[in-house]
Amino acid sequence: MKAVVFDVGRVIVQWQLRHLFAKLITDPAELDWFLAHVVTEQWHFQHDAGRLLADMVPERKSLFPRYADHIDAYATRFVETVPGRVEGTAELIERLAARDVPLFAITNFGSEFWQQFLPTEPVLQHMRDIVVSGDERVAKPDPRIFRIAQKRFGYAPQEMLFIDDNSANIEAAAALGWHVLHFTDAGARALEEVLAARGLI
Repeated sequence: MKAVVFDVGRVIVQWQLRHLFAKLITDPAELDWFLAHVVTEQWHFQHDAGRLLADMVPERKSLFPRYADHIDAYATRFVETVPGRVEGTAELIERLAARDVPLFAITNFGSEFWQQFLPTEPVLQHMRDIVVSGDERVAKPDPRIFRIAQKRFGYAPQEMLFIDDNSANIEAAAALGWHVLHFTDAGARALEEVLAARGLI
């Protein structure tokens, strides 16, 4: 194993749409309804997969005019859905970087939001390359994004460890021959054990 490939959201940084919209909707029941019907993760995934906000936002506002301002906030305040880092992961990245282990990332992230977010997280500067689904217009778990990453990173699948919180993404990478680690509630502790066992830290 020669390189380590990270997911970003819920592995390196926290991510929840609720973090933003709890500031805008104070009633818990209304907030739950809004996140289940208006700005949902399923709808947001369209931007991850390459659809432009200029198409998504007006369309959604026409369906839910009552929440037009909230849908605008989704487009302009997205970085507020990332409240901070996942405990421990950034420290492991720093340790890997100190040993000159090649580090990369594959993230489901809308292209426009990625431009807003990237400057806010300095630990990502350790990544030699990052494949962003919105730029490629293909998102995990589609096997195509892993093939794009393999070509860009320059390593065979069996030479890379891929870390992701989503089991479907893990299964897709494993089916292509990648080493994988499902990032669960054990989080950075379990990751540290795997990296140590592989002699990477």
